[in-house]
Amino acid sequence: MGPDNRPLDLDWIEDFVALAESGSFSRAAEARRIAQPAFSRHIRSLEDWAGVDLVDRGAHPVALTEAGRKFLPLVRDVLAGLEAARIKARLAQGGAEASLRFAVTHALSITFFPRWLGALETGLRPGPIQTLADHSRGCEDLMMQRRVQFVLGYGHAGVPGRLDAGRYPVVTLGEDVLLPVTAPGGEGEPLHGLGGGRPVAVLDYSDASGLGRILRARMREIFGDAPHERSVGAVTIVFTAHNALLLRSMALAGRGVAWLPTSLIAGELASGALVRAGDERWEVPVEIRLYRQNAEMAPTAEDLWRAAGGTRVPAHERPA
Repeated sequence: MGPDNRPLDLDWIEDFVALAESGSFSRAAEARRIAQPAFSRHIRSLEDWAGVDLVDRGAHPVALTEAGRKFLPLVRDVLAGLEAARIKARLAQGGAEASLRFAVTHALSITFFPRWLGALETGLRPGPIQTLADHSRGCEDLMMQRRVQFVLGYGHAGVPGRLDAGRYPVVTLGEDVLLPVTAPGGEGEPLHGLGGGRPVAVLDYSDASGLGRILRARMREIFGDAPHERSVGAVTIVFTAHNALLLRSMALAGRGVAWLPTSLIAGELASGALVRAGDERWEVPVEIRLYRQNAEMAPTAEDLWRAAGGTRVPAHERPA
């Protein structure tokens, strides 16, 4: 019970944290998988319970009030404590160790993840493993809903994502490079080339893609929000998809230029099925990152995190 004996719903707290991390009522409602009107009512109910305004609705993106900023780290600790209590209760009951639950972006689920997990398993006994492959936003949603313990995805130091904004612990496991590639022409030349002054047909990532977010920030010459931001002539987005696997198929079909992870197209580059569409200045380096829940996890999950090179963040030391 809260002030004046008003009841408190735990969902309201989780909705508030999602809103703080996304800065948008619509995106937070989508992440929490509820309708936006209901989500807004939850936030208002939490404010009624607290007796203060927690959200500045006049700010764009949505911002927290001073009271909301003080409130946020405290309720994060509450949620982390409840998650830890649930894990310890399950283990105390004598049941099997909780399975490891990963959300992995599509490309990494077939290139990096199997090899990396196999190497770790030689020194661990992880037990059952559940893996969900999704686009970047879907993986972030699963983490924010506490449905997975780990998220494996691409990142860039200069382009923070939602999990970075939410201060989820992270370790960098490796590196990759996004290469602009295209099918070859009759003489082996790029069918669609960059930097030649010709119109460029581009295969783009959707807004739900983390690679799309990185490319739009680092390659404004191609992906600028307005034509005057581009410096390579006419650019036409001819196809858009959530994941690199589909963009690879379209590039192989000769539909345009796609920026694809080198690890995904090593075979196609070696065989000549895909060729570079531009020189090194068009490359975008990216990191392969593993994020974890910012709460105590089952011992098996903690062991894997340490084996991956991560260090646990005690609750009292987590960033506010």
